[in-house]
Amino acid sequence: MTEIDTSVPHSARIWNYWLGGKDNYPVDEAAGDAYTAVFPGIVTIARSSRAFLGRSIGHLVEEAGVRQFLDVGTGLPTVDNTHEVAQRLAPESRIVYVDNDPLVLAHARALLTSAPEGVTAYEDLNLYEPDGILAAAGRTLDLTRPTALILSGILGHVDGYDRARDLVRALLDGLPAGSYLCVNDGSRGTDPAYEQAQDAYNETGAVPYFLRPVEQIEGYFEGLELVEPGVVSVPLWRPAPGTAAPPHPIGQHGGLARKP
Repeated sequence: MTEIDTSVPHSARIWNYWLGGKDNYPVDEAAGDAYTAVFPGIVTIARSSRAFLGRSIGHLVEEAGVRQFLDVGTGLPTVDNTHEVAQRLAPESRIVYVDNDPLVLAHARALLTSAPEGVTAYEDLNLYEPDGILAAAGRTLDLTRPTALILSGILGHVDGYDRARDLVRALLDGLPAGSYLCVNDGSRGTDPAYEQAQDAYNETGAVPYFLRPVEQIEGYFEGLELVEPGVVSVPLWRPAPGTAAPPHPIGQHGGLARKP
């Protein structure tokens, strides 16, 4: 098993720290605090991304009738992981998590606490191995049935937009008609302070995360049938009923779409 390097900050652990998780180290807290000192809104972005994921899974289960989920780039377990949201609504749901971070692997047991009626599995694979991901997922999921592909905050780590789109397409090509794509990622064009902070972070030598224009995030859904309201800033995507104040756009966009 790959050793966990605790001497340098890691994006998944920093994200976990911003979400209020405990699976991080002082070096990650220091990096996270340095980032929030420049741009405090990053905590809102992290938590809004997680909330969008929960609402989109709720729609997939309750409105679209989806019972299979392929969550690639899972990240560290926190609250309301994909299987928890899905199985709370439909206990028979089946979920495959995919990541290749040794710390995520070490905590994968937290992702495998399935409801007895359903199944969860964890596959230690890289986003850049779409054929391997589909083959592994097929051991747990029936890939002749509609499946939701979840890519939450992962495509920004891909260097090169065309490459990111090709990876999305390769994964979708292995899923049948009636499947869904759920994406949310950091965006440009909404919050200049976020863009400045992220660009500075990328220059530190840490694993970079590339914010992309909204039209490029929209491009991931080309050829699919977008669920209303389309690709929007994540707080604006079907906000929960009874939300106290009107949500404000942030530099994180996402959408959900059906494969025809």
